[in-house]
Amino acid sequence: MSLTEGRIPMPQSEQQPWEWDEQTWRGHVGHVRAGRSLTPDVWPGGARCAVAVSFDSDHETPALRDGETRPAKLAQGEYGARVAVPKILALLERHRVPASFFMPAVCALLRPQEAKAYTAAGHELAVHGWIHERNTSLPPETERELQFRAADTLERIGGVRPVGIRTPSWDFSPHTLAITREMGLLYDSSLMADDEPYELVEDGEATGVVEIPVEWIRDDAPYFMMERFASLRPYIAPRDVLRIWQDEFAAAYTAGGLFQLTMHPHIIGHRSRLVVLDELLAHIGEHDGVWFATHREIAEYCLTRHPAR
Repeated sequence: MSLTEGRIPMPQSEQQPWEWDEQTWRGHVGHVRAGRSLTPDVWPGGARCAVAVSFDSDHETPALRDGETRPAKLAQGEYGARVAVPKILALLERHRVPASFFMPAVCALLRPQEAKAYTAAGHELAVHGWIHERNTSLPPETERELQFRAADTLERIGGVRPVGIRTPSWDFSPHTLAITREMGLLYDSSLMADDEPYELVEDGEATGVVEIPVEWIRDDAPYFMMERFASLRPYIAPRDVLRIWQDEFAAAYTAGGLFQLTMHPHIIGHRSRLVVLDELLAHIGEHDGVWFATHREIAEYCLTRHPAR
């Protein structure tokens, strides 16, 4: 199927949403949906809870995507690669926690040794766009070309073909899932229809693609981002975020489900914030029956318990 075949046509620009007919609004709502739950009845080794830690190694690419080339702005991203990543890798090694690193291909080209360091340490390297582009602003053929090019680049540099994607900024276009299926990817981690893994459905068809859902509550950016020339400011103390994440983990542990966490080296990697991650991993590690796994391992295991139909 082509990227446009079978799609519900977009309404005319002069139409307001309240003017859409029922077929139109049902078509938009039904295009990409949550299908069957893939939460396993038991985690590996009889574990009570799974924990999937992830990092979006964006570095300079959000600025570059917007045509922002001021040295001061680029330096914010450089901090992530120069200072934060080595500390994060050391912290993960100390806690014996595998992680998934979602890396724009431009970042891998800028610092091949960083990408190689992820896979060499046993972590997962996964697709996160070419230059942290916004998918919903792209023609479908451009989105497709960038996604394929990004995967090829990560494979060439990291030595392992990526099996998962997290769209930049979790910006999921009407064509993203079709491209992901064409690439044969195992999972996506960009959507928010559940706390637990589920199967993605496209236009009523089960896809076999696992969704490992994200949420802004479990992301460092909403709490800590800072934009000097806009109103965006950090509004919460790092240790208050620690309490939120501990509560999220506690609920997942009680339910026997998944605790998934998204962070960014240039955001979480500052001193007063990295201590929060350190304490969080120590807190989780004190619990019996916790399985720390990459997103790939979570997706693979869920499919073994719930094979594709």
